[in-house]
Amino acid sequence: MGQVPHGFTRTTGAVLRAIRHSQESLRALARHHGVNPQTIAKWRREAMSPIGAPGRPSRVTTLSAEKEAVVVAFRRHTLLPLDDCL
Repeated sequence: MGQVPHGFTRTTGAVLRAIRHSQESLRALARHHGVNPQTIAKWRREAMSPIGAPGRPSRVTTLSAEKEAVVVAFRRHTLLPLDDCL
């Protein structure tokens, strides 16, 4: 079974490897793959794994049930979005 990319991704691991090892110019590769030349330069520069970097934080913070209840009550009282509460 092949690799299934995320809906917004433009590349797969095979494409990233091909870009990294290609002798074509940044502009030619950017035209071919439909991305900015700076993006091609970044992909060449970074030592990415074949499946790319994870799309989640490396450390996840969890709240206790009591703290979560406080946050929910605060948001319901103030009607603020979560980002504004931070």
